[in-house]
Amino acid sequence: MPLVRIDLRKGKSAEYRRAIADGVYQAMLEAINVPAGDRFQVITEHDAAGLIYDPSYLGVPRDDNFVMIQVTLNEGRSQALKSAFYKRIVDLLAANPGVEPRNVMVNLVDVPKGNWSFGNGVAQYAPDTPGA
Repeated sequence: MPLVRIDLRKGKSAEYRRAIADGVYQAMLEAINVPAGDRFQVITEHDAAGLIYDPSYLGVPRDDNFVMIQVTLNEGRSQALKSAFYKRIVDLLAANPGVEPRNVMVNLVDVPKGNWSFGNGVAQYAPDTPGA
């Protein structure tokens, strides 16, 4: 159950924001084996003072089209899968809505399966939960 947080500068259209969300979801389906329908995303827009980034950290030039993507997901995926996921995200976002790969930062947060509740106060993925 990935939880995706997408942060970007204010001023982009609803279509632009939706294309980013759709691209991230498509990359999850294709690269890290997320089941269809497992889509939970939050998009937050920021003014210049609310989205702070280094314009050249690690030699990667960034501008105001910078997008931060943080995905919290179940632990256990290999580095090869994670790397394929990063690549698939930038490829999809470059195609639509046209975000340059240099402006895409991705952070994965791996958590144990018991750290999720999908509702009703139940940890549905926890191995010791009745009915899980």
